[in-house]
Amino acid sequence: MIKTFKEAFKMKDVRSKILWTLLLLFIYRVGCWIPIPGIEPGVFRSEVEGSGAKDFLGILNAVAGGALKNGAILALGVGPYITSSIVMQLLTIAVPRLERLSKQGDEGRRKIAVYTRYVALFMALAQAIAITLSFSVNKQLDSSLFGVSAPPIIVTLIVILTLTAGAMFTVWIGDKITEKGVSNGMSMLIFVGIISSGAMAFASSIWDVFTLGANYLTKPLVFIATLAIIFFLIVFIDLGERRIPVSYAKQVKGNKMYGGQNSHIPLKINAVGVIPIIFAFSILTFPQLIMSFFPNSGAYSGYSQYMGAGQPINMVLTALLILGFSYFYATLSFNPDDVSRNLQQNGGFILGYRPGPPTRDYLKKVHNRMTFFGAVFLAFMALVPSIIFKYAMGGDDVALTNAFTSIALLIIVSVTLEFDKQLQGMMMMKTYKGFLK
Repeated sequence: MIKTFKEAFKMKDVRSKILWTLLLLFIYRVGCWIPIPGIEPGVFRSEVEGSGAKDFLGILNAVAGGALKNGAILALGVGPYITSSIVMQLLTIAVPRLERLSKQGDEGRRKIAVYTRYVALFMALAQAIAITLSFSVNKQLDSSLFGVSAPPIIVTLIVILTLTAGAMFTVWIGDKITEKGVSNGMSMLIFVGIISSGAMAFASSIWDVFTLGANYLTKPLVFIATLAIIFFLIVFIDLGERRIPVSYAKQVKGNKMYGGQNSHIPLKINAVGVIPIIFAFSILTFPQLIMSFFPNSGAYSGYSQYMGAGQPINMVLTALLILGFSYFYATLSFNPDDVSRNLQQNGGFILGYRPGPPTRDYLKKVHNRMTFFGAVFLAFMALVPSIIFKYAMGGDDVALTNAFTSIALLIIVSVTLEFDKQLQGMMMMKTYKGFLK
């Protein structure tokens, strides 16, 4: 990875893209520290660092790289866009018009992207209102809390509009990174936010060692050891695949002979990535987001107490939803009927299985088995690392010590690997261009 980065930085065009990416990421991080006008950041910090009913705020804060805790203008981060992307993916399957758009190439995808931004705007507005109400801004507005003498309704509107505008500005930064930089912009923003939260957690544990004594050295040591093991497992599973050997029969067409070659069908263990985990967490936190419009209600406190992040019922439902969404999304990404039909049409066959239904049934069996192992791995990653980090780091309210840890670790690995592939692809394109010249 480091060698690839050094080689890519020597090429002018690629270096320009890298610098653009770094500049936009720097702007995003600066926006994560600029406070909302007229608001005391300590209000946000005290609410996010609170326990119990505010667990879902910790998840939003982790994705935004601590921006929510800072009371910053980019506090919502990419959360609304992630939610809107999930909604649009589900609607693409359920709504025939959107399904037709998804099959119309680049033009259809551009239209879906526009609809996704509109949904993201609605989600950002809804989250801004929910967060404002959950902080009880409409009941605690006074000069000592906010440092302003404006009417409560004015300050409330300022908070909501600033949070919404900040979320859409984050979407714009992500689009610019995708257009002018390297890799997917939204993934890079999430990656930077997670790394920032993780760095703050680790720095806090190191600071405890110097200020409170060597007895606190256990935390960072356990953190590093556990992190290394988990990263190894993620990379091992992410790169793992089952290669099904395929042979092609020889065919004589005119004076030429075709076929007679051997190939393989790669089936990845975790072909669906982090999507099932994101779906599961989104479904379980969405009711809490809606209930937060009424922060003093019994339903909100009851749901947070029994169904909040880290609760036993929440963990069981999370595992079940991950298993279900893994199979659901796997069926969309791989169709044994189409693969079997294409093999038969091109003269390909799997040794030991006749073309047609036998090949289809074999591919379906292998794919279901691979999906099961991938789903179990995702469920493990969604629950176990969070528990380990929670006790190892003393329950600090950061991305590596809450229920979002699984997504954080998986995204760090996947984004890093994707960034490396993008750089290698750009370098290869430049090499080919120079060869053609």
